[in-house]
Amino acid sequence: MHRTWFKVLIVAILVSVLILLVSQIDFIFEPLWAYIGAVAAPLIGAGILYYVTRPVMYFFERYKIPRLLAILLVYVLLTLVGFIITQFIAPIAQQQFSRLIENIPKMVDGVQEFIESWQNNQTILPAQITEGINTQSIMNNIEKYSQNVTTAVINVVSYMVSFVVAIVLIPFFLFFMLKDGERLVPFIRQYLNNRVGDSFVKLSASVDHTLRSFIQGQLLVSFCVGILLLIGYLIIDLPYALTLSLFAMLTNIIPFIGPFLAVIPAMLVALFENPIMAVYVAIIMLIAQQIEGNLISPNIMGKALSIHPLTIITLILAAGSIAGFLGLLFVIPVYAVFKTITNHLYHEWLASKEKQYTTHDRT
Repeated sequence: MHRTWFKVLIVAILVSVLILLVSQIDFIFEPLWAYIGAVAAPLIGAGILYYVTRPVMYFFERYKIPRLLAILLVYVLLTLVGFIITQFIAPIAQQQFSRLIENIPKMVDGVQEFIESWQNNQTILPAQITEGINTQSIMNNIEKYSQNVTTAVINVVSYMVSFVVAIVLIPFFLFFMLKDGERLVPFIRQYLNNRVGDSFVKLSASVDHTLRSFIQGQLLVSFCVGILLLIGYLIIDLPYALTLSLFAMLTNIIPFIGPFLAVIPAMLVALFENPIMAVYVAIIMLIAQQIEGNLISPNIMGKALSIHPLTIITLILAAGSIAGFLGLLFVIPVYAVFKTITNHLYHEWLASKEKQYTTHDRT
């Protein structure tokens, strides 16, 4: 037992020394980081599309369609979906978004008038509370928050521009992933011995299952939540219903905090339109989240990731402060893959120790 802890301590010291040495010669790795940064966006985009379109390709292959033709049909479907979005959905969303941006000053003025009415009407609030409300301070905070939101929007737009530049490479990456993705593991396997090779194949299958469960499940769940919210917003005749539901669909991709972010703009629009409509929005969001939490997510994602909610909150807070919006998007799948690899290595270690004990008992 003491030898095991001693080995762990030695390994930890060696890893720390290695990290220290790498940090001292990080200039050597700058070309490597530049290369990774250049191919990261198209590689990640193609990887997401790979897990989305791979079931479609397998569906075509079940009907004896050759793989190359199946990939061509996948591209045709992607082109059709893109055409529908750009021709029918994007124009409406753009018009609603433009009107929403134009009405933001009116909404801010409405907040100021509402706060001033609170101060002037002593029957609504006690004097102690109304005296503690400083309209100018609140408006200054609103302006500061508006500037922060503007900065965040600019950052998101810059990320989108970078993604659009890289999107030209995504079809090429996706094509070779669909065509030769299944050959990667056997190709690496042939250079490993039997024990390590079998372990690598098992680990690859586990990582593939984790990524598939998260990407396919999270996208499908977000799509279903967006549709439910769109139906609810249309029923109560909420302005900018399509834009708000698309925003909810996008933010719902962020685990755990996404649904809370999704309801904020809808609640604000409802408050400025009619205070009672905010209650309807809250009810719609509650119903949508109950349907998602009790019906959609268990049947689509199940318990594939098995990550505690407290762990998710901690990871999101840390990733958001370190890497911003991209950190919020990718921290959970990265952690899930890391957890899968760690569990696999731990079970392999236990199996090797058990094998050693069994061999020792026999001798």
